[in-house]
Amino acid sequence: MSTAPHLGSRPTPGPTPRLRLGYGTNGLTDLRLDEALGLLADLGYDGVGLTLDHMHLDPLAPGMAARTARVGRRLAALGLGVTVETGARYVLDPRRKHGPSLLDPDPEDRAARTRLLLRAVRVAADLGAHAVHCFSGTVPAQTAPDEAWKRLTTSLTPVLEAADAARVPLAVEPEPGHLLATLDDFHHLRGLLGSPAPAVLGLTLDIGHCQCLEPLSPADCVRAAAPWVHHVQIEDMRRGVHEHLPFGDGEIDFPPVLAALADLTAAGYAGLTVVELPRHSHAGPELARTSLSFLRQEAPAC
Repeated sequence: MSTAPHLGSRPTPGPTPRLRLGYGTNGLTDLRLDEALGLLADLGYDGVGLTLDHMHLDPLAPGMAARTARVGRRLAALGLGVTVETGARYVLDPRRKHGPSLLDPDPEDRAARTRLLLRAVRVAADLGAHAVHCFSGTVPAQTAPDEAWKRLTTSLTPVLEAADAARVPLAVEPEPGHLLATLDDFHHLRGLLGSPAPAVLGLTLDIGHCQCLEPLSPADCVRAAAPWVHHVQIEDMRRGVHEHLPFGDGEIDFPPVLAALADLTAAGYAGLTVVELPRHSHAGPELARTSLSFLRQEAPAC
């Protein structure tokens, strides 16, 4: 008897790709890093967005290589993947939030941010991280747009070279209020830099930021950005308001977003989707639990 399928039959769909979920340590700053990592593993997370900051893996303290190695052993023992994030508010300057930036008028200040990113690339390489996250910074007063873009490309060039050599992608995040605020801005940066390969320069796609200011829906943003995505951050948000909210407190319709992320995973995305609640450390352990429960409920394949 012939085993050929009859005309019009379709292959049986395979299992829905499973998202690899993480939680950002910038939302667990009241916990020691070892405790935060243990909590996430116990809850069932697949990984962590590790922000280099003074309370966790301090990028400016002595003995960086040895401390990084200890964190690497802890991650391996817990079976957690990692993306290195560089959004600490005051790690370089105790008086300026996210300062100095890659856009500062003072070349020495810009160089300080570049050095931090170079250190982050080394940490990421040592940890086997999926990517290094960064952002542009806000445009300083009395700075023309062309000058701001020139400072950004000049400051990022050595970081891209180091990331390429270390085989760790740089994942730039469009951030509301920054020079590089949208997906269109990301592509403008790529053009200014000579269109680096996606394996070298890609995106951190924040789902809340898409809801906040992109013309496309968050799900459509995932699809539009797919070739360049190296890291995903996720939280709830409202249109036009840059405030990271726990799931259910904003306006995002999550099932289509999670379906688009599942398609991204099926197409080969191996990175993390990291819950990003940096202003909620006071409730971090409980929000880590309820966030994972929400994502699993909205997308059972998670």
